[in-house]
Amino acid sequence: MKDVQFGELPFLKYDHEVVTCVYSPDGTSFSVVLSDNTINVYATSNWERTWILNGHNKEVRSITYSPNGDRIVSGSRDSTVRVWNVATGDCLYIFIDHTKIYDVAYSPQDTVVASRSGDGTVRLWDLEAAGCRSIISGFGLIYDMAFSPKGDTIAFGSNDRRVRLWDVASSECRIILIGHTRGVSTIAYSAQGDLLISMDNASVVRVWEVGTGACRHVLKGDQCILLSPRGNQVAFFNCYKKEAAMWDVETGACVHKLSGHMGGTHCMAYSPQDDQIVSGGDDKEVRVWDVETGECRQTMRGHTEPVKKVLFSPKGDYIASTSYDKTVRLWNVGSGSSRMISNHHSGPVMKLKYSPKRNQVASCSKDSTIRLWDALTGVYRLTLTGHSGDVYQISYSSQEDYLVSGSGDRTVRLWDVESGTCLRILTGHTSCVNDVKFSPQGDQIASSSDDRTVRLWNVNSGKCQHVLTGHSGSVWVVIYSPQGDQVASASMDGTAMLWDVETGDCQHSLTGHSDGIQRIVYSPNGNQIASASGDKTVRLWDVKTGMCTHIFIGHQQGVTRVVYSPQGHQVASSSGYDKTVRLWDIDSGECRHTLVGHQKYIDAIAYSPKGDLIASWSDYGEARLWGVATGECIWNLNHDESTPSTGNILSHSFVWLSPEVDSFFTGDGGGSVKRWDVIKDGDQYRVHMRWRSTNGQLTVENACVQDVQGLNELHRRLLKQRGATGEPSVPLREAGKKVMTMASVVSKLKSSSSNTEVLNPSLTSLANSFTSHSEQTEQVMDAGTFEN
Repeated sequence: MKDVQFGELPFLKYDHEVVTCVYSPDGTSFSVVLSDNTINVYATSNWERTWILNGHNKEVRSITYSPNGDRIVSGSRDSTVRVWNVATGDCLYIFIDHTKIYDVAYSPQDTVVASRSGDGTVRLWDLEAAGCRSIISGFGLIYDMAFSPKGDTIAFGSNDRRVRLWDVASSECRIILIGHTRGVSTIAYSAQGDLLISMDNASVVRVWEVGTGACRHVLKGDQCILLSPRGNQVAFFNCYKKEAAMWDVETGACVHKLSGHMGGTHCMAYSPQDDQIVSGGDDKEVRVWDVETGECRQTMRGHTEPVKKVLFSPKGDYIASTSYDKTVRLWNVGSGSSRMISNHHSGPVMKLKYSPKRNQVASCSKDSTIRLWDALTGVYRLTLTGHSGDVYQISYSSQEDYLVSGSGDRTVRLWDVESGTCLRILTGHTSCVNDVKFSPQGDQIASSSDDRTVRLWNVNSGKCQHVLTGHSGSVWVVIYSPQGDQVASASMDGTAMLWDVETGDCQHSLTGHSDGIQRIVYSPNGNQIASASGDKTVRLWDVKTGMCTHIFIGHQQGVTRVVYSPQGHQVASSSGYDKTVRLWDIDSGECRHTLVGHQKYIDAIAYSPKGDLIASWSDYGEARLWGVATGECIWNLNHDESTPSTGNILSHSFVWLSPEVDSFFTGDGGGSVKRWDVIKDGDQYRVHMRWRSTNGQLTVENACVQDVQGLNELHRRLLKQRGATGEPSVPLREAGKKVMTMASVVSKLKSSSSNTEVLNPSLTSLANSFTSHSEQTEQVMDAGTFEN
């Protein structure tokens, strides 16, 4: 197997067009209507099909669940309304005598079903009395209807340009809302039921106060409209326009324009939490937008035809989308693992840097390139090319408008971040450039090299101001002090040196290590330096005196990484060789915790910006998050044997975001860049991959699902859809047998004109139709995939 992402979900593929789909209120059931007049019901726990509801003999135009999710009501052009039992698949009622039904709705009170027909009427069906309660007619052709949140009123708009609020109990009109100049095509209540919006055929939207009937706002919108769950916002979209818009209901002002689709927007839906909105378009993409900022959070690709419907699950953690490609695709919103991005590196990722001002991540690689990514969405922006050797290090300027890089081609390059243009090539080093840094002021660049020197460069002129000599071995690390008046360098000769930036003089030579120094770092206040060495120790040094103040002993092999906590009271060190991380108290010199669990070489460690977590990372794809206070591992990702390591001590492909966001980025030996979000749920932590770069879609080669251990049914189906051989562990023909038991169902046919019970004659032929359909769907459900 290659590049398997188990955060993906298999998609549902059919031989017939997908008409619509809907979640149950609690999200445990999901129904899909097909153009063959069937309703396919799934259990979302494993996405196994539980029932095929077959009985309508013409197109099913609308379905919805009852408020408690135990029933489904469907309306069809065969002029019937059917009520189904979700648990058993039984057809409980068939209501007739309503011509060509376009729409059905369940009352929140769970006792009344409404149907809207092509004959211009709305009928209210009483489920307790099993008959038609009332017929709403005489107002022209009714275009749309909606129950109020309490269910005591149903609103409808018609071609007589009026909106009417109808009392369900008394079957009388409570109020008529007048103001539209064209037929009213769309109706929606706010979640509280105090507001109602209506849109006419001229795309004019009116916001009404339900209590008084007063029109609060008049908005000129677009072809389609969507009301947010809280009722404070309206979204407009058009299947012929690329841009959608969001308007504030209270002020009547446009707050965001959503630009990103390359074709018209066919559908939109708000999340239940009202913080996201999803859209689907002509460009075959599904996009998730932030309601507060209007920014695109995720772009989900996989459909091969335009997207016709999108909807969130009731908890807001999944999105379902339907398309003209005859599929329903299921997207995991929380993990974003459905998000796969091309244009990744073709070689191992060596370094990552985060730009808070631009909300951007830069990565450099052994493929000689630097790539820029949108930190929020993972959208690839630019590739900076020009180096002819491995790029080992990158650094943003303080204003984050420039980027500097150092390479095995012995050059330092200065880049304009906005355009990706190389502004200067700084030459002078005679060997590989291992490290580069901008000064805190952004006016100077420091670089270190295997040629045993450090060079200081003027950013504006590109001239070398100082060549700092004194090391007798390769200089692997160079860093500026927080104040910017000093530079520290570390070498394989076992020494660190402190240099005056202004004069280029060596202020102190820090000696004491008996092996090469692999990392040095300033304390947050700049008074201290920590160094990590191959001699298995960590040393703390006083910057003013150059004296060693502490020696931390405990690692069993060479120490390869060292970092200060954000508060500066603690130092963390790791040994890639003994595969441990140690947390040291600066004041006492004690080792507070030894973090054990890694199976592979540790390439990077980093405190979270808040200092409560520390991450350890292996380029092989192994990662762990630890609680700093307890030393306990709170999350781990097992290594992937197929991911090659960078094989370079200079690699440090890990970076946290800003203190406001618990997220981090990683790079690996396979060239992939990933963003991970850390979510605290009570005392527990969850980590989800938000996006990742990849060189292609998930593929499975020479695999048989029976040979793979530890897979649940969803994983097996996904692998099957990606090309693995073998049958799922629970063959779908068993589900077909379950469907066949519906042949024994006896349902009640309730006529609107009488209370007489009659046998539904269509049920006598159910067994044959279910048998043939289940045989067809076995191969259908084993084909296709959730992909990008």
